[in-house]
Amino acid sequence: MKIAIGCDYQAEVIDLKNALIEVLKERNIEFKDFGVFTTEPVDYPDIAKIVVKEVQNGNFDRGILVCGTGIGMAICANKFDGIRAAVCHDLYSTQRSILSNNCQVMTMGGLVIGKSTGQELLKVWLDLEFKGGPSARKVEKIMQLEKL
Repeated sequence: MKIAIGCDYQAEVIDLKNALIEVLKERNIEFKDFGVFTTEPVDYPDIAKIVVKEVQNGNFDRGILVCGTGIGMAICANKFDGIRAAVCHDLYSTQRSILSNNCQVMTMGGLVIGKSTGQELLKVWLDLEFKGGPSARKVEKIMQLEKL
């Protein structure tokens, strides 16, 4: 599995991104950090675009985006054809993002959850795989909405 990761510029957000990278390193998962690396202002849509395009183009299997709440990054990511992103701040939502919705992008809020919670949720997310079943029909309908 290859992961693209990025965040906006708030210190707490960068700290969460770096904590998530620790998990990727521990698991020997190939990844690329698309920034940011400093607290100089960068608008989160700019980072979302870079990371999501990498996933959309097949260069990476999944993406992780971190901003203050995770909401803005999720909104941005979901603007791209074929991409499904979900805010993952709790165990059940994290599980369902893969098992029910086949999301390729997880988003988190560095101002909402702590580093250890983020790390645990990432571990769960990495271990899950979409198996289809009754949810496959729903995911297909989501994809059809892009054509409206």
